[in-house]
Amino acid sequence: MSTVAEHAARPQRRGRVAQSVMDSLVMAQRNLIRMTRIPEVVLFGLIQPIMFVVLFTYVFGGSIQVGGSLSQAAYREFLMAGIFAQTVTFATAGASAGIAEDMHKGLVDRFRSLPMARGAVLTGRTLADFVQTALTLVVLSGVALLIGWRTHENFGSVLAGFGLLLLLGYAFSWIGALIGLLVRTPEAATSGGLIWLFPLTFISNAFVDSNRLPTVFRHIAEWNPFSTTVQACRELFGNLPPDFVTPDAWPMRHPIWASIIWSLLILVVFRTLAVRRYRKSAV
Repeated sequence: MSTVAEHAARPQRRGRVAQSVMDSLVMAQRNLIRMTRIPEVVLFGLIQPIMFVVLFTYVFGGSIQVGGSLSQAAYREFLMAGIFAQTVTFATAGASAGIAEDMHKGLVDRFRSLPMARGAVLTGRTLADFVQTALTLVVLSGVALLIGWRTHENFGSVLAGFGLLLLLGYAFSWIGALIGLLVRTPEAATSGGLIWLFPLTFISNAFVDSNRLPTVFRHIAEWNPFSTTVQACRELFGNLPPDFVTPDAWPMRHPIWASIIWSLLILVVFRTLAVRRYRKSAV
């Protein structure tokens, strides 16, 4: 039989959860409003992936073999999942810089003086970045369609692919949040948020067939969480060439499940570390 204390505690727990959700949404709204007041940040965030699409498609297309083909059209379809994944992960740098800037300017100290959930500042920032990333993907998809990219699966499968991309991007934004809390300046956060992403995205299957990489790099690429999402999206979009040889590694054979597992693991681990770091800095 439940005690009176247990009954009293349940509404309080529900109240704390509801308050945390509301605080996080308020902080997300604050960050979204801030982004609209600095439109050049959003604009530059769109220009970079568009440049990658154009450069890789028209400069490297026809020179990189995918499966047994050097077709520019085949490479274009192979490429887009990698560009989409790179775009959502590079948003990590924005999360790092934004949180570091708030810490540097003392805004976080003001938030601490308010009766709000401790994790709301970080959650609100990552949710705002999630919205911006989703909008970027919409624009980038339009550009990809204009240059000839097409999907060959049903609408639900395509939506599932974009869902995996957004999940990966949201998970990586918590890595950015942790970096933003660990560094002292926004400039250091921007550099720290990007420097580790380059080897992660280029030692992968994003731009080349991982079967053609040197042995050590091939194994890294096959177990790279970034690669699993790219492979999963190619399957869900129907963008794998007919003669493509899937690597034997488990994540490449089961990329959808591997992508979900990797993204959730990164999300849980780095959210825990970021919130813990934030609480320590609040003492």
